[in-house]
Amino acid sequence: MAQTIVIFGASGDLTRRKLIPALYELARKGRLPPQTRVVGFSRTQYSDESWRHYLSETTQQFLGSKFTQAAWDQFAPWLFYQPGDITQADSFPALEERLSQLEGGEPTPRIYYLATAPEFYESAITHLGSFGMAKEEVALRRVVIEKPFGIDLASARRLNQSVHRVFAEHQVYRIDHYLGKETVQNLLVLRFANTIFEPIWNRNYIDHVQITAAEAVTVGSRGAYYESAGVLRDMFQNHLLQLLTLTAMEAPARFEADFIRDEKVKVLRAIPPMTPEEVAQATIRGQYRKYRDEPHVSPGSTTATFAAVRLHVENWRWKGVPFYLRSGKAMSCLTTQIVIQFREPPHMVFHSGPRSVQEANRLVIQIQPAEGIQLHFHTKVPDAGMQLRLTDLNFRFRDKFAGEIPDSYQRLLLDVMHGDASLFARADEVELAWGIIDPIAQAWEAGEPPLALYEAGEWGPPICAQWMKAQGRQWFDLCPVLP
Repeated sequence: MAQTIVIFGASGDLTRRKLIPALYELARKGRLPPQTRVVGFSRTQYSDESWRHYLSETTQQFLGSKFTQAAWDQFAPWLFYQPGDITQADSFPALEERLSQLEGGEPTPRIYYLATAPEFYESAITHLGSFGMAKEEVALRRVVIEKPFGIDLASARRLNQSVHRVFAEHQVYRIDHYLGKETVQNLLVLRFANTIFEPIWNRNYIDHVQITAAEAVTVGSRGAYYESAGVLRDMFQNHLLQLLTLTAMEAPARFEADFIRDEKVKVLRAIPPMTPEEVAQATIRGQYRKYRDEPHVSPGSTTATFAAVRLHVENWRWKGVPFYLRSGKAMSCLTTQIVIQFREPPHMVFHSGPRSVQEANRLVIQIQPAEGIQLHFHTKVPDAGMQLRLTDLNFRFRDKFAGEIPDSYQRLLLDVMHGDASLFARADEVELAWGIIDPIAQAWEAGEPPLALYEAGEWGPPICAQWMKAQGRQWFDLCPVLP
């Protein structure tokens, strides 16, 4: 079936780094309908041919050996370009005329992908509505909106209201590329397709949960963006809270979008917003020492590049189990992982057995870059009496499944085309997440807790490890071993 994908912000970084390479890979694998058209829209004055030539170079750059000229030559004729200004209403009739021409007047489903800066979302959506380009009387119309969806609860509500004046909720796909990762989706399979985990997936057996998204890179040239966002808005409101909901949610009745998102929303509703006093006790904010030397960063900046947050899910399953969320720039390595730390045995009959929760069983779900799952458990050391040692069962995707793990945008783009919103955030989900993050951000802006500095290459400020130790726990600080 024919379809048209319109990319607003077609000359931008997201388009050349992620969207076009993902669409090229889907076409190469035969996953796209043969009548697919990809229409770029931005102010840069490209022709169809010059845009194709530019994208051939950038796609080859980002895909490396996976790029072949023969496959590109088959894909390139699907690419078209329409210059225009997203803020100017008179650009949209010209876009509609071009789309109708390419579609030959046939009723063709369209996907509008907003790969622009967030400040242009409302303008694009308003103009699409003004010229009847969102109406579904003739064919399906869907809009994909990138993060960040707002900068706080108030702005997210305003943006939702603007979106809903033009598009119905079933047409809206708020994208979080973390949810397109194979290992994130495998978390649901791990929990709900196996009988060995779910009986112990609760407060009776789990001491706490750690969710870490560490980056080794510094802010670098993104200083202007990071000064306005900071680590809370950049990572916690979307990525980390999404991982928390998938870890803590109840089993949906069916694997369908509304059922899955209903369960995620229940988790967010069960997390009580913090008071300023609780923020001071339950969060750590940090900044790597050279951050203020980065381009476009204020010399006196107090923007956090690191955060650790303790949240509680106040429901029957998770009462009393803390969820520790941690993320930062300039850390020891690149890793995103979920650690399920189980309780120690109620009675230890072996003298060398685990005596604290740090020595007890744990399940480690590696989201990236060494995608896999490790189960840590005790075994007897041979020829050493009854000496016990924590060892692991190690499952790696790359060892068991041939070929490269696809980029998350491939999966998410396909889901949009198929109308599957399971891995996309719903309006109420976004607003509830901001309702959790806003009180933390406001307390930080008031100066609590104090900003702690750390050296690049560390696991955040030293006070963060001390904070965990004071709670009788410790971080699972281990860089994944890549194959």
